[in-house]
Amino acid sequence: MKLIVGLGNPGKEYEKTRHNAGFMVMDEIAKQLCISINMNKFKALIGQGTVGNEKVILMKPQTYMNLSGEAVQEIVSYYHIDIKDILIIYDDLDLPVGSIRLREKGSAGGQNGMKNIIQHLHTQEFARIRVGIGKDPRIPTVDYVLGKFSKEDQEALSHALTQAKEAAIYSIEHSFSKTMNEYNKK
Repeated sequence: MKLIVGLGNPGKEYEKTRHNAGFMVMDEIAKQLCISINMNKFKALIGQGTVGNEKVILMKPQTYMNLSGEAVQEIVSYYHIDIKDILIIYDDLDLPVGSIRLREKGSAGGQNGMKNIIQHLHTQEFARIRVGIGKDPRIPTVDYVLGKFSKEDQEALSHALTQAKEAAIYSIEHSFSKTMNEYNKK
């Protein structure tokens, strides 16, 4: 069983904000796999399906970004999901808009949702896809991540969402190291 988690904040007011890039990727994955993410369980919206012979759970925590670990830990405990079968997708200020970066493990890098997940899972040894949202030093970080993408960034964002979606789906039936080799070069 694979668990793919997209991070973001619930509610209409956050829908198209930079901090919801993880949710945006999850919506693309759900559309591609024809899985509805509409079941309210584990402090999250989840959807379940099958890809090849692999059962897949898609998850959008509804705890707000900074408490994402609560939802992830609940579902991991309930289904006894192995850490190697978890993929987290989230926004990253340190990557330019339009880029993605895949890693098998690592620190939270200042991303509070990831900090909380690492704290709740007691490890940082899980796969992740970081979606670049860029940054603007003139705008306070909180205001920037909760702001919407500019019209100029829309095309680059669309490319990143597609790449992240494809990488996540590819990772369901391939090792994450093979997925990294395939998608970190694009």
